[in-house]
Amino acid sequence: MANSDGLACRLLVDPPASGAWNMAVDEALVEDAAERGTCWLRFYRWGEPTLSLGYFQGHAERLGHRASRQCPLVRRVSGGGAILHDAEVTYCLAIPHAHPLAEDTSWLYTAVHEGLVETLYAFGIEGERLTTAPPAGGREAEPFLCFLRRAVGDVVSGSAKICGSAQRRRRGAILQHGSFILHRSEYAPEIAGLADLTGAKIDEAKLIGGWTEAIGRRLKLAIAPGPMDERLMDAVRTLTLEKFSAESWTCRR
Repeated sequence: MANSDGLACRLLVDPPASGAWNMAVDEALVEDAAERGTCWLRFYRWGEPTLSLGYFQGHAERLGHRASRQCPLVRRVSGGGAILHDAEVTYCLAIPHAHPLAEDTSWLYTAVHEGLVETLYAFGIEGERLTTAPPAGGREAEPFLCFLRRAVGDVVSGSAKICGSAQRRRRGAILQHGSFILHRSEYAPEIAGLADLTGAKIDEAKLIGGWTEAIGRRLKLAIAPGPMDERLMDAVRTLTLEKFSAESWTCRR
């Protein structure tokens, strides 16, 4: 738990799952935050290497990335570049708009990313948040992969980006999710992870525990395990089948 006097926040640490299921859970949590005012923090992994497209990316763009062509594909509800989810820890934070934390969305980025930097420091690893970034060009000029892009607030090790996040406002709540790269994947060999950059291998359970504590302290959240109820599970199953597994969603652009 973290900050027992703060806003109640339910914690999920999920086993590896498919891309469609993972994206469905994230959406179900933000819908729950909007409808019932629940705050959620979730950490999860992927059952197999999976490419996720940003909401605004064209489906055909994935053909230009040869290394990941055979990987399953899913489309996120958040924007940004494509991510090859493999050797990473992924998180999701869902906060209702009615809470003061949701008023300054940039602070959510800051709190989560600073929390990661603090956690890495506890392992004896240096990382930092970018304070400046190259000017953004047109969308066509941006790299296909998110981790080849740079934005203020990204977490870097040296000059390499190791954690980035994206947000989406949905019906009275904010969804923020992001990825922390542990080590290089053969399906995105141009992206280095923490182990490649520093030689460090981190116990994932300890990483998640430290990161949870740091997020809770910064956002004044009382974080405690809280599994999804059957109502939420039904919503996840429906979203998995009818949205995130459907070509009409994945190939919508």
